[in-house]
Amino acid sequence: MNARILLIDVGNTTTDFAVATPERILKVTNVPTRRVCTWSRMPVATKSFAGCVLASVVPAATRSLLRHLPVEPILVSAALDLGIGIRYPKPRQIGADRLANAVGVTQLYGAPAIVVDFGTAVTFDVVNARGEFEGGVIGPGLAAMTDYLHEHTALLPRIKPHEPRLIIGKSTVGAMQVGTVVGYRGLVKEILAALRRESGMARAHIVATGGYAHLIARRVPEIRHVNPLLTLEGLRFIYLRHCHESN
Repeated sequence: MNARILLIDVGNTTTDFAVATPERILKVTNVPTRRVCTWSRMPVATKSFAGCVLASVVPAATRSLLRHLPVEPILVSAALDLGIGIRYPKPRQIGADRLANAVGVTQLYGAPAIVVDFGTAVTFDVVNARGEFEGGVIGPGLAAMTDYLHEHTALLPRIKPHEPRLIIGKSTVGAMQVGTVVGYRGLVKEILAALRRESGMARAHIVATGGYAHLIARRVPEIRHVNPLLTLEGLRFIYLRHCHESN
């Protein structure tokens, strides 16, 4: 199976373009989503794709992509046959990336499961033991918190979160790193603890993905796996479900 597939995950801040085969992801290109909304050419070669899967939470980017994609994409939504159940009052409100996460975690790790996706927002996507998307939690993203401090204070700088060397900050930046990284781990741990107290979730597989997954997960023992490509893997499995090769 050598056919090439184009997988696209459009987030609020970054869009990921992945070239894949049915067996694995080969290459990922990241571009700012604001560029996707206005461009006239694709950032990857556009010939010889057997298919395309598109998950988007930005309507303007979706419209732009549909004008320029070389093949008609499979659009991820709750109306699509995803191979998982959906136990949610208003399925149309579920973000396409969260559905892809649910597919990816179920295929790769099993159910029940919780995906912690560190994006512009941090999302906790819950798949129950029956393989159904149940819902989850949405909170502020790590970068959003640091940007807020910079933009709403006179003297606090904009920082890029990284592991603090000291717990008692010896500078403004050091103190902000502790508050950001250590404090954010507290938020993640508390939400995970509450989710695991829900019926049937005590032994859930917990998988982290997204930009700050490695940084936060390294000292959150509840997170057993970090998979930066989980959303894209979910898109690959959706392609496999809908577009079987004939040979």
